[in-house]
Amino acid sequence: MQISYQIAVVDDDAQIREIVEAYLQQEGYRTVSLSSAEEAWDLWSDSPPDMWVLDIMLPGMNGFELCRRIRKDGDVPIIMISARDEDVDKILGLELGSDDYLTKPFSPRELVARVNRLFHRISSLRQAEESIGSALMRQADVELGDLRLALEERRVFWHEIEIEMTLKEFKLLQTLVEHPNRAFSRNELLTLVWGDDYWGSERAIDDLIKRLRRKIQELPIETVWGHGYRLRMEGD
Repeated sequence: MQISYQIAVVDDDAQIREIVEAYLQQEGYRTVSLSSAEEAWDLWSDSPPDMWVLDIMLPGMNGFELCRRIRKDGDVPIIMISARDEDVDKILGLELGSDDYLTKPFSPRELVARVNRLFHRISSLRQAEESIGSALMRQADVELGDLRLALEERRVFWHEIEIEMTLKEFKLLQTLVEHPNRAFSRNELLTLVWGDDYWGSERAIDDLIKRLRRKIQELPIETVWGHGYRLRMEGD
């Protein structure tokens, strides 16, 4: 397996970092070891890794806050780990944008398997995007009212002002724009944005919707109670 990904392991327990790094390196990954969220944030600003293995209970800034900051800027995969086996922590982690969650103590082999699975998903999505790339290049920009999506460039414009979007935000917005007034269930949107093999909480979609609403406050995304969401466009 050809692997060139770099994974940042963030944990204040040096022994855990050493064990996790040893297993990941044995699999062929490059690793960087960090003991605090502040160190991790500096790395993200200067030389971001391809994936984060992130402990929640860190001195100073905790893993939740670091996850929130990272997710504001991009869609790099995040696996959160915690000594607390509580549903509220798992749900919060997913709401903030983590892709997976492991409870300590965990098997390093299981962590490696989940890392491999996430990278496999990313690779599959990229291949699918490349396979339809030529078709997308032939498509005109998608426009709906004052909203314009430049598909080839993956750029979003609202009143001709560019709005920064992560990949998942763009994919969700494109889905809603291309099907105005259609009510999508959360499960449908999870599959369309993350892929068929996603196993996380439906709340991940709620988080994406919140981010879209914050970035374009006048965007008429409606909640369909007990079901999901739709982009309401009058007259369509």
